[in-house]
Amino acid sequence: MAGPKETVMYSQLQPWSTAGAPPCMEPVVGPPVPPRVGISYQTTQRHPWRPALAYEMMEVQNLPEQPVTNQMMQPCFVPDGMSTNPIIFPNLVTGFDRNPQHAARAALYTRYTGTEWINNNLSKYAEANINRHQSESLRNDAVRLMRETDEKVAQGQREAGRRIGERITDVTFWRNELNTELEKLVFESSAFTELKRKCAKAMLGLEAPLHIAQECLYHREGREGIEKVHDSVEKALLVEIENLRNSRDKLNELHGKITQQANDCRAAQHLLEEDVTFKESTLGIDSVCHQLNNYSRGITYYGGIEKYDPSISTQESWAEATSQRVSRSQAERAKLTQLRSDAETTVNGIASALWDYWSRTNNALDRRCQEMAESKNRIQNHLQKTQQELFDLEKFLFLLQKAIQDKSKPLQVAQTRLEARSHRQGLELCKDFAQLRLIREVQDIQGTVNQLHKKLQEAEAQHQSLLKTRSMLESDLKRKVNALFIDREKCMGLRRSFPVDTLIKY
Repeated sequence: MAGPKETVMYSQLQPWSTAGAPPCMEPVVGPPVPPRVGISYQTTQRHPWRPALAYEMMEVQNLPEQPVTNQMMQPCFVPDGMSTNPIIFPNLVTGFDRNPQHAARAALYTRYTGTEWINNNLSKYAEANINRHQSESLRNDAVRLMRETDEKVAQGQREAGRRIGERITDVTFWRNELNTELEKLVFESSAFTELKRKCAKAMLGLEAPLHIAQECLYHREGREGIEKVHDSVEKALLVEIENLRNSRDKLNELHGKITQQANDCRAAQHLLEEDVTFKESTLGIDSVCHQLNNYSRGITYYGGIEKYDPSISTQESWAEATSQRVSRSQAERAKLTQLRSDAETTVNGIASALWDYWSRTNNALDRRCQEMAESKNRIQNHLQKTQQELFDLEKFLFLLQKAIQDKSKPLQVAQTRLEARSHRQGLELCKDFAQLRLIREVQDIQGTVNQLHKKLQEAEAQHQSLLKTRSMLESDLKRKVNALFIDREKCMGLRRSFPVDTLIKY
């Protein structure tokens, strides 16, 4: 009876033929055999003097206890838990029909001759020699193969290390190139803030002259009458305002270009930083891989890793991508430098044009003020003369009126004389020379009075004309004084100093 961990030895021999097998060789039909647990095989390493062919050791654990009965003594008894066939020995004493003669004859037929025995031994010797020679050749080939594989593996490992070292050199070179370009780009990009500040300051500096020019136009709208003329000052102010608006549009466009270029530079900087980060990580991984050897810690098997290809680029596309990023950064830096030069040129041109238009407007105002002052002086002179003429004419009117009044007495005398002489009687009512002279005197006096009245009317009409002229001159003088005050005091007062000195010093 076997215990829980009893070791049972079985020899697997050549199975008997089922044709001439005794009845006990029939297969035993029974319940299914459970699987073996804890099987251990004995090889030639433990028993080198035993052949390993058709021989094994197994350990059967947890076999159920079975009682010793007559069934275990039977040749065909198979205990539970065994998967091998039992050892069966032929019965050489009794035959199938239990006849001694038949049994002897059967035993005689199972014997071999001497020649067969010798030939069998010779074949075994030859087979042994052949197997030894084959084993020796196999060992020699295996030794050569081991040496070749060792050398091939070592050579492959050296070649892989050399390639990894070359890759580290390439990655380090491009990493340094990226870092150098990144430093240059960051340094150039630091000027964006100052450039945008100056552009915004220039835009803000245009507001003051634009406001002044518009306010000058607004003040000049306060001119009255004929003084509201589209003169050179107004033309210069309109041109100046148009130039200021165009300059503001140019600065707005320049500010937009600066903002767009800043975004492009930041995008190029992001690509450079991302590439540098990836290359730093790659350098760390490749450095670790370059230092690995057969005695390094952490090496292990990764089955099928050589079939996994996560790469998304080749050597050429990798270098081309990095070169393109560096080229893009260089192009963005060149654009930034050109933009800075264009911005400086644009702002300086705007400042120069603004100063020119400012000077032209001021010169036009000066000339207009001089013309206005000269015209005012002439008006004042004419007004003074007109006033003097009015004074003289008024005195003349008084003299005319007095002369008319002075003619009333002689006329009365002459008419009284005629009336008195009209009372003569008879032939004394004669049309003598005295009568004729009195009549002619009355007619002369009346003609003189009529002439004086006509001249008085003309003098009064001229007086009214002089009054109208004086009023017109006074109004014109008032308008000119107002226009001169607007141009000289209000407009020139606003334009005495140039308000954008910082723009010129850009």
